[in-house]
Amino acid sequence: MTTTSRLGSPDLAARFDQFVIPNYIRYPVSLVRGEGSVVWDAEGKRYLDLFPGWGCNLLGHCPPRVVEAVQRQVGELIHVPNTWLIEPQARWAELLSERSFGGQAFFCNSGTEANEAAIKLARLHGAPDRYKIVTYQGGFHGRTLGSLSATAQPKYHSGLGPLVAGFTYVPFGDLEATAEAIDDETCAILVEPVQGEGGVRVPPEGFLEGLRRLCDEHTLLLIFDEVQTGCGRLGTWFGYQHFGVDPDVMTLAKSLCGGLAGGAMLARRDIATSLRPGTHASTFGGNPIASAAGIAVVETIEEEDLLQRASELSAAFRQRLEEGLAGCSWVEEIRVAGLMIGIELSVEAAPVVQRCLERGVLINATQGTIVRLLPAMTLTDTQLDEGCGIVIDEILKLDPLPHE
Repeated sequence: MTTTSRLGSPDLAARFDQFVIPNYIRYPVSLVRGEGSVVWDAEGKRYLDLFPGWGCNLLGHCPPRVVEAVQRQVGELIHVPNTWLIEPQARWAELLSERSFGGQAFFCNSGTEANEAAIKLARLHGAPDRYKIVTYQGGFHGRTLGSLSATAQPKYHSGLGPLVAGFTYVPFGDLEATAEAIDDETCAILVEPVQGEGGVRVPPEGFLEGLRRLCDEHTLLLIFDEVQTGCGRLGTWFGYQHFGVDPDVMTLAKSLCGGLAGGAMLARRDIATSLRPGTHASTFGGNPIASAAGIAVVETIEEEDLLQRASELSAAFRQRLEEGLAGCSWVEEIRVAGLMIGIELSVEAAPVVQRCLERGVLINATQGTIVRLLPAMTLTDTQLDEGCGIVIDEILKLDPLPHE
C-alpha cells in the first residue's frame, strides 16, 4: 500500500484506533474534501457544515484567495526564524493594527498560545507586585496550563493540578463580583466578549463597559479573548467593536488564517513594550505561510463585503430559528450574536447532533444542552434554509419526557 491511498471511513477508524492516541471522541466519518460550507466523506456523502473547522473556517472550506496565497508562498519561502525580517508578517500585522485599535502584534499558532502570551504580558506589565488575573465562570481560554488555569470550568481541570496560581473566577456578567475580586495584586481582567464554548453567552447590557471602567479605575489591563469573536464573526472586524468597548490587549486565532494554524495577540503600543526580548517567543508564529493566509483572509472579507454578509446571515438565522421553534416547550432560549448561535434546550443536545449528522448537516453541542452553530460568512441563502430546516426538524422531534 502506498502512503497516498485513500482509506474508507471504517478502515481509517481502525487505523486511528491502532496508531493515534484516543484523546478525541471522533465521529466515524472520514472527511476528504471541502468547498465553502460543504464537505464530502470518503464514501462520497455530502454534508452541509454549519460548524466548519470548530469555528476556524469562517470563510468556509478552502477559500480561493487563501488557497492561492498559500500555494504561491509555499513555493517561495516556507519558514524562517523570527530573528529575521519577514515581509508578509509585517504586512499582516499592519492590516490587523489598522482595523483594530492601532496596537502591535505578536504572532503564534493557536488561541491558547495567544492567551498564554497575553497572560505573560499582563504579568510582565504589572511586575513586580501585580500578577493576579480575574476571569469568568463558563469561559474558555485554551488547553495549555496557563490558559487552562484561566479557564473557569472545573471539568477541564480534573487530574491536572496543581494549576497555575493567580486566577480569580467570578460569574460572567457580574460587575459587583468582579469589583470585589480586584485587590492590590490584580493586574488584568481576561474575558470573552461573547462566551463561545460556554454556550454562546452574550454579556448583559453595560457589563463590558463596566469592566472598562473598573480597569481604568484600578490601572488594570482589559484583555479580550477574541479567538471566536474576532475576524468578522459578529459582523464587525472584532467583537469589541460590536459592543463599542476598547480593550488594551486582544487575542485572536481560529478564523485568523482561513483554516490554517495561526494566532495573534495585539496590544496597545505602550503596553506591548513589556514583552521585551527574551520573555516570550513562538518558533512558527507568523511564519510566511500563515502570514500569507492571514493577509488573504483580510482581502477576502473586504473585497467580498463579508462583514455585511455576516450581519445579514445573523438576522436570517435569528428569524428562521425563532419562527421555527416558537412554542417548543423544551427550547429554553435562542441566543444569536453575529454568526455565533446557541439554542439552549431543557434536554440533552447530543441526539440532535447525531441525527443531523445522519441527515448530512454538521453542528455541535456544548455544555450538554446547547445546540451550537458557527456557520461560515460565505454561507448561501439556500444552504441556510436547508440547514435551519433540518436543525429545527430534529429539535422538534426530541422526546423531552423521561422514560423508565
